[in-house]
Amino acid sequence: MANWDKKYFVTELKQNFVPADWTPVLTENEGSLLIKMDSEVREGAFYMDTSWYWPGKWPETKGEEGVAKEHVHDYDEAIAYIGTNPDDIYDLCGEVELWVDGKQNILDKTFIAFIPAGIKHCPLIIRRVDRPIFHFTAGMAKSYT
Repeated sequence: MANWDKKYFVTELKQNFVPADWTPVLTENEGSLLIKMDSEVREGAFYMDTSWYWPGKWPETKGEEGVAKEHVHDYDEAIAYIGTNPDDIYDLCGEVELWVDGKQNILDKTFIAFIPAGIKHCPLIIRRVDRPIFHFTAGMAKSYT
């Protein structure tokens, strides 16, 4: 039987969180929030969000609600999208458009983007999802702001 110290492990989605204004809206057919961690969930923790994106009609079914809007943080942030092709672990299994510092980037490979504090980033547009894609963001802040 599994057993773990709940002081150190987060195994469920943070309850009653309010997404930021620039966060895209996902329906259960498009993706699922998985686990969120911050200093409210575990004292002293930095923020980290995880989610899955499911195959579907991206972006034509989403419109503006599926676009993460341009914003900036006063802390460093990592943004990652990871494909699930066991035959090619670097295949993103889709395509993501991420603007960083005013420049468009279109990626079809598994990636982690490092966004230094003060750098404008986004819009972020999921252009295509062929197989499930795992996503996470993490920042050296006590909560996502």
